[in-house]
This record gives sequence, C-alpha cells and structure tokens, in this order.
Amino acid sequence: MRFRTLMLALLVAGAFIWVTTTRKWDPPKWFRSATSSSEPLWSGPSVAQGAGLSADELNNIEIYKTSHLATVNISSTVYRRGWFGQIIPEPGTGSGFIIDATGRILTNYHVVSGPAPEVIVTLADKTKYKAKILVRDPSNDLALIQIEPKKKLAFLRLGESDALQVGQKVLAIGNPFGLEGTLTTGIISSLGRELRDENDRRLEGMIQTDAAINPGNSGGPLLDSQGNVIGINTAIYGPGGNIGIGFAMPINRAKSMLVDFQAGRKFGRPWLGVTVLPVFGDLAELLELPAEGGLLVQDVGQGSAAGQAGLRGARRYVIVGNTEVGIGGDLIMELEGQRVERPDALSRVLNNKRPGDILEMTIYRGGGKIKMKVTLGERPDERL
Repeated sequence: MRFRTLMLALLVAGAFIWVTTTRKWDPPKWFRSATSSSEPLWSGPSVAQGAGLSADELNNIEIYKTSHLATVNISSTVYRRGWFGQIIPEPGTGSGFIIDATGRILTNYHVVSGPAPEVIVTLADKTKYKAKILVRDPSNDLALIQIEPKKKLAFLRLGESDALQVGQKVLAIGNPFGLEGTLTTGIISSLGRELRDENDRRLEGMIQTDAAINPGNSGGPLLDSQGNVIGINTAIYGPGGNIGIGFAMPINRAKSMLVDFQAGRKFGRPWLGVTVLPVFGDLAELLELPAEGGLLVQDVGQGSAAGQAGLRGARRYVIVGNTEVGIGGDLIMELEGQRVERPDALSRVLNNKRPGDILEMTIYRGGGKIKMKVTLGERPDERL
C-alpha cells in the first residue's frame, strides 16, 4: 500500500514538472490577485526617449542651440534726482543679441534710454560686461551697444524683413520676467502694423506675432525657420503680459541704422509728413477714385516735405460704413515707379531712404495723374 502511494505521488510530481517546464501556465481566475495583473500601471512611448521628434521640433531645437548663446540679458540703471535732490537709481532690464564677433549688440532704444545710463550685459554663460552705447534711434526704438569680449562670441545673422509673409513660422528668444534664454514660437499674424510707444512716438510697419512676448523680451531677436533675425521684439498689446499679440521692429530698419553708423553719416529718420488711408477696389470707386486705388492723403504736416512739395490733404469728411474718411486730397498711386498695392507701401519705401533723399511719386488729382519729386526731411520731433 505504501509502495502504491509513493508511486502515485511521484507520478503527480513528474506531471506537474512536465507541464510547468514545457508550456506557459495560465492560472485559473480564482488564483489570480490584483497585484499579479500583467497590465502596466501607465502607458509610455513605444520608441526610445528622444527619438521620433518631428521635423518642426528638430528645427526649433537646432535654432535654439545656435541662437540662445548669442542672446543676452541687458540691465540698465539711470540715476535721477528725487524731489529733495537725492540721487535715485532706476533699474531696467531687457534683451539683446550679438551681431558680430567684436561684441556689437542690437537692442531696443527703450532698454537703454535715459541720460548716460549704466548698461550691463550678461551673456548666456553668466559672464558680465559693461557696455557703451554707440548709437540710439528713438524713432524706430533701436539701439546699438558694444562690449569688449575676452573670448570668441557666438553671433546671429541678420535676415530680410521686406519679403515676410503672414503665416510663416517665427521664434522669439529673450529674458521675459528675468527668465534667461526663454524660447517661444508662433507665426507672423500681420504686417505693417502701427502703434504708439510709451512716449507717444509712432512706430510704423511693425511685425505682429502670436509668439509669446513679455516684459523682458524687449530687444531680443525674432527669428525665421532658418535662424535668421527678421525682427527685434519690441512691444506687447496692453499693459500686462502676453495675450498673443506682440510686435517686432523689422530688421531692415536696424540694417539701415547700421549702414549709416558704419559710414559715419548723421543719423535721422526720413520724414514725408503725411497721414494716409489705404483705399482700393470698391472703396476707391465709391470715392470716385481709380479702382486700382492707392494711399489717400488725409493730413499734411505743417512745414513738412510733403507740404513744401504741394501735396494736398482732405478737404472734407464723409462716413463710409463706420469709418470717417477724409476726401478731396491727393491719392498716391506710385512710389519710386512701383504701383502702390499694400497699406504699408509708404513706410517700406521710406525705410530705404534718408533725410535729403528724393522720393518720386505719382498722384491722382482732379481726374488726372501727376508725377512729383519730394525732397525728404528729417522727422523733427525724434532727433537725438
């Protein structure tokens, strides 16, 4: 009897060993517990981390790697007298970017404004330099400053801002709220915007973008998808932080300033002295003007180049839809031999001019076209 029991036990043990070593054992449901589930507690990528990045992500990463090293933090302190004659320091911060190996840096005028400010530049590696101001252009909110580097510096390439298109990708790098080396991305939302700065100066032909721009971004680069600087981040809409409406000064304005500085020419902004209203198509025909339209002169500044050349502003005003339109003035149809087809055509032409240059235009007046030549002046309220 004992022998039989022993043999039966050996047979059962052998069968168990054979089953568990030759096939996967699937325990019955009653044997399973909650802790033995084969389902993972979270899901993850099926590929290694860092792989599978999109082309757009790789483009962002590459541009940041090559551009943030040339983007700097700028702090300026202006010493002013208080009510009782005491000296009070007024600090300010912003951004800038290096444009050549000698340490020249572009930024906004309002970042380094004030009488004889003390300007400190902090590089991406936290190295600090004292900077001197080479030239300031308040009319375009631009400034060029210089540091004396002790090492080789990374710098950015200046692109072309006249060929920009609404919808193209842009990247902004700066120091918003003191957070160094911040990258934001977006698109060009509009072109040719006009706004007023804190000193009520008119800034024309601005690039509008939805890339996040906040206090501290001022003076930093706005880059295209090739990493070229196409604008200088300048302003945001409203007094607070980013709401998706930011503005950058086109880089071609800065290039004009750099050319004048390098040539040792007196720097100033050309001034025609008119305010205009774009009228095209149905609106032009409604106002009994040629359908191809142009820029309808609304006002002519007293003593301006336009006034001296005989341009005429509005004689009376009418309501068209919800807009008051001045009529009876000249319609500018051509500038420098090119038909006016964009609302910002005048500011684009003036960007490539200097005070004293001749501006050729064709106007429509009294049922006919007249060719004129105007000697541009210098904007009187914005001289340094």
